[in-house]
Amino acid sequence: MATSADGIETVGEVAGTTPYDYEAALPCEKSNVKELAAQFLPPLYSLVFVTGLLGNVVVVVILTKYKRLRIMTNIYLLNLAISDVLFLFTLPFWIHYVRWNEWVFGHRMCKLLSGLYYMGLYSEIFFIILLTIDRYLAIVHAVFALRARTVTFGIVTSIFTWVLAGLAALPEFFFHETQEEAGQTFCSPLYPEDNENAWKRFHALRMNILGLALPLLVMTICYSGIIKTLLRCPSKKKYKAIRLIFVIMVVFFIFWTPYNLVVLLFAFQMHLKADCEQSRQLDLAMLVTEVIAYTHCCVNPVIYAFVGERFRKHLRHFFHRYMATYLGKFMPFLPSEKLERTSSVSPSTGEQELSAVF
Repeated sequence: MATSADGIETVGEVAGTTPYDYEAALPCEKSNVKELAAQFLPPLYSLVFVTGLLGNVVVVVILTKYKRLRIMTNIYLLNLAISDVLFLFTLPFWIHYVRWNEWVFGHRMCKLLSGLYYMGLYSEIFFIILLTIDRYLAIVHAVFALRARTVTFGIVTSIFTWVLAGLAALPEFFFHETQEEAGQTFCSPLYPEDNENAWKRFHALRMNILGLALPLLVMTICYSGIIKTLLRCPSKKKYKAIRLIFVIMVVFFIFWTPYNLVVLLFAFQMHLKADCEQSRQLDLAMLVTEVIAYTHCCVNPVIYAFVGERFRKHLRHFFHRYMATYLGKFMPFLPSEKLERTSSVSPSTGEQELSAVF
């Protein structure tokens, strides 16, 4: 997502750095920020790409092979993983762009990748919201959930969510263009001149409302209700579930809040009358908070899938059946552990519900 002289910045957009063309001000030299981005962002985002892709592909494989999407939670988990993969798919292009400070992929790819980038970003957040509501219904309104949490409803709401994410990302599909400046080609948002600042502010407010305020509001309401219900529940797993709730909320807050606040400052920095040094500091803040925010797609598989007992069991089975058996032909010292059989003692209904949801 790149811009050279205007627009809110994301991955590749730091290649151009923030604008500093305020009225009579002298040009602001930011070559050191560009060099820092070219040096540190490619390896960091390569690491995000590899670990995020590996984790989310494992989630897709386990859900489709073992769980067969028979409950609404798994449908949302699958879509969350697909959202992360869609976002990660665009990263190699931005890595190349920020490394060489030159867009070489053409005009159509500029529009397509910019739109897919934000579509993956928004759909990830929307499916986290749906998973939160799904957990709330399963624990707090269990009787109603038996009727509402169907596969059909999960598919319909997933389709609606993808449409909503596409609409949220529509301005990126529309406004991003390839532009020439000082002999270099950039991929950046080209807003109408008479409404440029308004569009920048709209972008920042959209990110902060849809990407931070709305999910945090839903999490606070739903998880507060879940915790109250769990405290009345005799299940032995309730405290583990409550700890996981706090982990989910704290992780989301830590990963997304700094980035969204910096995006907001970018949009309104002209009104804040930031000088050149403050503008450079905003660029550096964007570099750091961006890395933190987009690492969230690597954490999603861990906190939403891998922590589940059943998921871990299927993962062990998959590893021992396919990976360990294959590697054992070359490394016979590897242990050939079999998947444990399910205990003959069936857990209580409350235990089963918590295992399925957390």
